[in-house]
Amino acid sequence: MRKLAFFLPLALFLGLAVFLFSGLFSNPMERESSVLNQPLPAFSLPDLNNPAKRWTADDLRGKPLLLNVWGVWCPTCNAELAYLTELRRQGVTIVGLYYEQPADAAFGEVFDLARLQQEVALKLSQNGDPYQWNILDKDRSLIFDLGVTGAPETFLIDKNGVVRYHHIGDINPQLWQQKLAAQWQALQE
Repeated sequence: MRKLAFFLPLALFLGLAVFLFSGLFSNPMERESSVLNQPLPAFSLPDLNNPAKRWTADDLRGKPLLLNVWGVWCPTCNAELAYLTELRRQGVTIVGLYYEQPADAAFGEVFDLARLQQEVALKLSQNGDPYQWNILDKDRSLIFDLGVTGAPETFLIDKNGVVRYHHIGDINPQLWQQKLAAQWQALQE
């Protein structure tokens, strides 16, 4: 019994140490996504600039596209806008999925669509506008269904509305050439 009392904490410590040590060598931008090779979840969300218009998963079918989760509050999102705009000029279809930060009523915050639209228009005029349109996910329902952990995140969607790639972090020239350009080209055929 004494041996067990001695070795059990040692075994638990070693197991925890191995687990934590393995985390040092993992890439947080590369993780298995539960939505890979799955159709986009069903949704019906308003257009950011025209809330009377609603977008659905069916609207994202017909041709390959990038679904880019972003927000004006996100510095990395703002930094990637210029390169995404360049990709749009090259013929890449990009749809924005606006990640709205929750308003905290305890601090007197309320959602103000007009103010948000002004902030978005200003940011896109300053940094480039890569988006065909922007979907507003005010309650973060689609964002949760996609397994988004933050912004920016980008999903490569094929013409049938199936998620083929999920990237956490910004889209930049190096990443595009190394990981996405070939996949994008393959989906064009």
